[in-house]
Amino acid sequence: MVPLYTCCPFPSSKALQISPSFLLLSSRNPKFLPFTISRILRATSISTSATKHEEPIRTSYAGVQLEETVDETKQGKLRLDSWISSRIQGISRARVRYSIKSGLVKVNGRVVDKVSHSLRAGDKVDCVISDLQPLKAEPEDIPLDIVFEDDHVLVVNKPSHMVFHPAPGNANGTLVNGILHHCSLPTVASSEKEVLFDTQDMSDDEQDIFHGASAGAASVRPGIVHRLDKGTSGLLVVAKDEYSHAHLSEQFKQHTIQRVYISLTCGVPSASSGRVDIPIGRDSNNRIRMVAVPGLSHHGQARHAASRYKVIEVLAGGGSALVQWRLETGRTHQIRAHAKYMGIPLLGDEVYGGTKNMALSLLRPRTPPYYNDELSRLVSRLERPYLHALVLGFEHPHSGEKMRFSCPPPPDFGEILNHLRKIGIEKPISKE
Repeated sequence: MVPLYTCCPFPSSKALQISPSFLLLSSRNPKFLPFTISRILRATSISTSATKHEEPIRTSYAGVQLEETVDETKQGKLRLDSWISSRIQGISRARVRYSIKSGLVKVNGRVVDKVSHSLRAGDKVDCVISDLQPLKAEPEDIPLDIVFEDDHVLVVNKPSHMVFHPAPGNANGTLVNGILHHCSLPTVASSEKEVLFDTQDMSDDEQDIFHGASAGAASVRPGIVHRLDKGTSGLLVVAKDEYSHAHLSEQFKQHTIQRVYISLTCGVPSASSGRVDIPIGRDSNNRIRMVAVPGLSHHGQARHAASRYKVIEVLAGGGSALVQWRLETGRTHQIRAHAKYMGIPLLGDEVYGGTKNMALSLLRPRTPPYYNDELSRLVSRLERPYLHALVLGFEHPHSGEKMRFSCPPPPDFGEILNHLRKIGIEKPISKE
C-alpha cells in the first residue's frame, strides 16, 4: 500500500453538530439495527426471447447480436436503450448506450445513435454489443469534505449529485477520482473486460459491498467498503490499507456497522413507526428500478429486505414527513423501494414516484393560498431524492475503538425542510 498522510487525528467538530430540530438523535446511545450486505457485482446471464432457455451463462457480451421486432402488443413509445436492455438479460444499460453511440444499432435498417430514440410496435431492431474498453480512474483534485482521517480509514461526507465511482459516461469528477488524488495514489484501470460500472443500473443509497469483486473492479474503487447513490448525501468510510478493508468489510457482513438515514417523503406513513419486511427485486420493466414484492421471493429474483422507520416530524399538514430509517438488510434501493411500497415515495425521487406533480398534489391542498406561489417555486427546485446518511458508526479496524460520526444534511435538504415546516409541523405521538 502507498503510505498515506494523516489529515485529521480526531473527528471533525462539524460532523458532530446537529441542529436541535433533529430530535431523532435525542438519545445519547441510540439503538442501531444490524443489516446485511448485498454484492454489487454478480454473475450474469444473457438471453433473447428466442433462446431464453438455451443460452449458456455468459461472462462477456462483446459481439452479442440481437435481431428482433418490437412486440405488436406493446403500447405507446419505448426508449431504444431501455428496450434493448430488457431483451438482453443481465446487461448494463451503460453497455447498451455505448453500443448505440458507437453506431452498432439499426432501427428498420437505419443506424440510430440516439439512446433515447423512441420505438414503436413493429419496429425492427438490429443490435451488436460493442467490446468494452478498459475503464480508468484518474486522480483528480476534487474538494472532499473529510470528516475524519488517520493512517487507516477515511470518513467522507459525500455531497448530493456527486457520482460515486467512474462509469461509462462518467469517467471523471467522481468521488473515487477525488480519493485517488487525496490519498496520492496513481491512476488505476480495470483489467477485466466485463467489469461494468453503471451508476444508473447500480445506483443506490444502500450498503453494496465490493467484497468478492474482481481484481479489476477493486482497482477502480480503492478501499471502498460501501457506497451511496449519486443523489444521496452523507457519510461513508474508506479503508486505506488491505487489513482495514477486510476488517470493515467483515463488520458489514456481521451487521455491526451503525447507519441511520433521514428522508423527506411525499405524504406520511399510516403508522408513525414500524417495520417493513418485504422482499426486493429488480423491476422487470425498468432495469434501473427495484420493486418491493410481497410474499416469498420468486425464483431467487427478489431478496429478503427489512427496514425500520420512525416519523420524526409531520410536515405541511401531512403533505410530507421527516422520516428516520434504520436498515436490517442492505439491498439496492431498499429505502426508496420500501418507501414507494408504503405509499410515501421520497420527495424528489422521480424514479420511484416522488415526482413534482405528486408533491404538489399533496402539498397544495394543505397550503394557505397566499403561500401557493412560493410552494410552486419550492417544488420546482426538487432535483434529487431527499435522502441523507446521517450517522455512521464502526469499530476502528486497528485500535478497536468504537467510532461514531454524525453529519447534518446539506443546505438543499435543510432549505426544503424549513419551507415545509413553515407550512406546518407536528410531532407524532411516540409509542415507545
